[in-house]
Amino acid sequence: MTTLNKVLSLIILATLAVSCGKDNDTNFTLKGHIKGLKKGVVYLQKDGDSSIVDLDSMSITGESEFAMHTNLEEPILLYLKLFKNDGEEHYIPFFADKGVTEITTTLKTFNYDYEIKGSNQQLLLEDYLGVMSKYNDRNLDIIEASFMAQNKNDSIALDSLNKVADNLIKRKYAYTIQYAINNNDSEIAPYLALYEARNANPVYIDSIYNNLSPKIKNSLYGKQLGEFIANRTPAE
Repeated sequence: MTTLNKVLSLIILATLAVSCGKDNDTNFTLKGHIKGLKKGVVYLQKDGDSSIVDLDSMSITGESEFAMHTNLEEPILLYLKLFKNDGEEHYIPFFADKGVTEITTTLKTFNYDYEIKGSNQQLLLEDYLGVMSKYNDRNLDIIEASFMAQNKNDSIALDSLNKVADNLIKRKYAYTIQYAINNNDSEIAPYLALYEARNANPVYIDSIYNNLSPKIKNSLYGKQLGEFIANRTPAE
């Protein structure tokens, strides 16, 4: 074997070793397609202790498809962020688990009109958000009606609308709590308790935590929920 062939063989072996090492270090892949995007940078991110942490990134130059990778120890909420140098934040939150998640969206509707195919936790989150969107639409109707009542100095109508709004909040909390209890064997349960219902009556938050399966209690969000409850002041 010539010296040149030996060098080439060593380069190939080194490349394969690096490639195999990278495959072993990553168990999650995010595949994406942003229609209309010609130039920009996409980031795969997660919440850190005090700031957002970049897990991977990729520059887009002409191709609207991309793939990013990371290693996940357990299901967790991640973010797909798009930077296009326009001074605004563009990101899509999604629940990720080991394997492949695919996100399809467009440049114009990046933040609010997208399709995600991935984890079971993501399916549960989308189901929950679908119901919440109906509550939010109803809340917007109440806000509009309240504004009109204020302009007309109609205190009776305004009082009535305030009661409707308060009842709507209670119904949202009730649905969130029940949804979390019904899905006590999924990471979605403690996540919703922490980020969607943490201001609810502590009795209900405790109920969510106490109904979690042992596996979920030991998950990232399960531990965070336990710490939240343990650190809660008596007045809460």
